[in-house]
Amino acid sequence: MLKSGGHRVTPLDLGACGINPKTITDQASLSDYAQPLMELMASLPEDEKVILVGHSYGGVFISLAMESFPKKVLAAVYVAALMPNHDYPIATGLMELLKRIMAEPLLDFQVWFDDGSESPPTRSLFGPKYTETKVYHLSPKEDIELGLTLMRQGKLFLKDLANESLLSKEKFGSIHRVYIVCKDDLLVKESMQMWYIENSPTEDVKFIAGADHMPMFSKPHELSKCLQEVAHQYN
Repeated sequence: MLKSGGHRVTPLDLGACGINPKTITDQASLSDYAQPLMELMASLPEDEKVILVGHSYGGVFISLAMESFPKKVLAAVYVAALMPNHDYPIATGLMELLKRIMAEPLLDFQVWFDDGSESPPTRSLFGPKYTETKVYHLSPKEDIELGLTLMRQGKLFLKDLANESLLSKEKFGSIHRVYIVCKDDLLVKESMQMWYIENSPTEDVKFIAGADHMPMFSKPHELSKCLQEVAHQYN
């Protein structure tokens, strides 16, 4: 849809995600996970600027890219995503989300505590039941089936994200941010999305009614419209 509107779109799978060939054992650090995005940003000509779009946990990585390449980013869009603030560690927002998720029935959602039960979780995996009822519950059946085939265990990197110097006001804080709220998301609920917005205020907030956590499947036309509005506004 975006391409038909004349936009150039580059979808990325981060390390050990989707069809990225690396495995979770290859991801020793946050930088390993973010490598595909950072390599893309580094490859852009100095006079070329992009709009970054981060979905869910991807909000962490577009934020890191904004910090590393502020002159190459026109704006950043967070879609039902973790949106940090430069005033506190990124881990703060992730721990708040995990606390809310784990307060409800987890079904077959698995969480690992490799550093001991008294330490923060280190890895997670959505099971089929959790995926269908919490993540894709308003999406077409064929998209649920595709999502299940691509579902992989992921690292949380909470120790790395506890670093208070990952983001700065001068770089990350200088870039326009837009938040797209998915109002019927059962994973990152609307109240959690509003928590991110309240703790890291943005210039623009858009809402998509009837969107689950995967608006690219449950409300693709509405998501495309929002993204094209952002492109028109900031380009």
